[in-house]
Amino acid sequence: MPDGNGKQRVLVVGAGPVGALAALYAARRGDNVAVYELRDDLRNPSTTPLNFTKSINLALSERGINSMRHANCEGLLEAVLEESIPMHGRMIHGRRQDGEFYEEPQLYDARGRYIRAVDRAMLNKMLLDFLEQMPNVTLHFNHKLTGADFKKNVAWFEQRAVPKRDHAQNPTGNASTQSNKDRPEEIAVHFDFMIGADGAHSAARFHMMKFARLAYQQEYIDTLWCEFHINPRSSDSSFAISPDHLHIWPGGSFMFIAIPSVDKSFTCTLFAPESYFAALAPLSSEKFVSSFSENFPGVCPDLISPEDLRQQFTENPHLPLLSIKCTPYHYRSSVVIIGDAAHAMVPFYGQGMNAGLEDVRVLFDFLDSHDVYSDSPKLATSPSERREGALNAYTIQRTPDAAAVNDLALRNYQEMSVGVKSPLYRMRKWLEESVSLYLPNLGWSTQYSRVSFENQRYSEVEKAVARQGKMIVTAISLGSVGLAGLAAFGLLRRSDLSPLRKLLDNLKN
Repeated sequence: MPDGNGKQRVLVVGAGPVGALAALYAARRGDNVAVYELRDDLRNPSTTPLNFTKSINLALSERGINSMRHANCEGLLEAVLEESIPMHGRMIHGRRQDGEFYEEPQLYDARGRYIRAVDRAMLNKMLLDFLEQMPNVTLHFNHKLTGADFKKNVAWFEQRAVPKRDHAQNPTGNASTQSNKDRPEEIAVHFDFMIGADGAHSAARFHMMKFARLAYQQEYIDTLWCEFHINPRSSDSSFAISPDHLHIWPGGSFMFIAIPSVDKSFTCTLFAPESYFAALAPLSSEKFVSSFSENFPGVCPDLISPEDLRQQFTENPHLPLLSIKCTPYHYRSSVVIIGDAAHAMVPFYGQGMNAGLEDVRVLFDFLDSHDVYSDSPKLATSPSERREGALNAYTIQRTPDAAAVNDLALRNYQEMSVGVKSPLYRMRKWLEESVSLYLPNLGWSTQYSRVSFENQRYSEVEKAVARQGKMIVTAISLGSVGLAGLAAFGLLRRSDLSPLRKLLDNLKN
């Protein structure tokens, strides 16, 4: 039941960017919100490196920006954007046949729109700072969700005496020093509505599966990732390469990328099959650097010294990439999962965080449209019944959208590692952008623009891009037939047709 003031008791599991934004949305609507996080306070300097420096750098695009805009927290979006770096396009690095290095810029959007590089720790800190200022929000760190009863709406948490110290994508790396007899007692927390935003290895999802008939699909792709770091120039502390781009060294089955940071450094990531990592590991330092330089020209020693390159490869973990699809996202009126807990995806479209933040906006749009926050006495149904209707509508709409962006992210690895160098890719991009610019009434747009600079549903993006692809193929086919016809007509005009005419006259007679 709601508290004495008639407000929902909302329990948010997970204090990352998605969970923190969900808590802000609920708190701004007057709910009494309690946020529980497995790890220590994510704003502590001692916590940040252990959880975020080994995370893929974040690209903030329109969907994430729009979701923060609708949080109605004055100053939040402006503060986040102030600490971000605009990236106007990709910078493709390679080596020509004559051995010369080249850099080829590719704008993201013909209209000049861009994505932004953001530091995850900074974003998380700002969201938590805004939350902490709200009188109807409490934050609880070092609490592990150990159980939940979604019929009685009660959850149990274990307060951890030893803060969680491992990386979120490698949870088995942590070993508790507590024995079973020293294990702290669980606390029971009653709620009206739980929002599970606790990542790909979600405890909220695990406990919801005991109640909901949840279809679940998990896939690890044959690609690992390892983080590297490019320091600012030692001479003047400036960016070592252009800060206006996401830099890509495409290599077919592997690639190296670099994203700018506000401290003038670059956070870099090597994506490659497990076999490539295994082949690099035993090489001597000289052969290691040689192999790396052959595949990613200009990185070492120009941007990363041989010593640093080998050290970072050895010391930084080689982590897997996980893709998750499931449905439904809710159980009755009691719980909903969002973000990576519902649809973890590979990072190749830069949409993981953006999709999670958009989940929050879409979820609360449904809660609002189903009058969950209305106190009108004329409503015939209870808040719980209205909330169940909203969650059901959310699952119905969001499941195909999450599946679509999940698939788009998987396919975009091929574009980033191979397609960006293809003349056919560049020709189609030019053609679509030209139609979009000069024939705007057609509503034509590239797939990347639809995903990154618009708020169109992901499933509708997929359909629209498929239609555009068919139209392009049809236009090329008709154009080819037309050219062939013109060529044949020209040949006929220049040919001696008297034998053909004589044959036709004989047939007539």
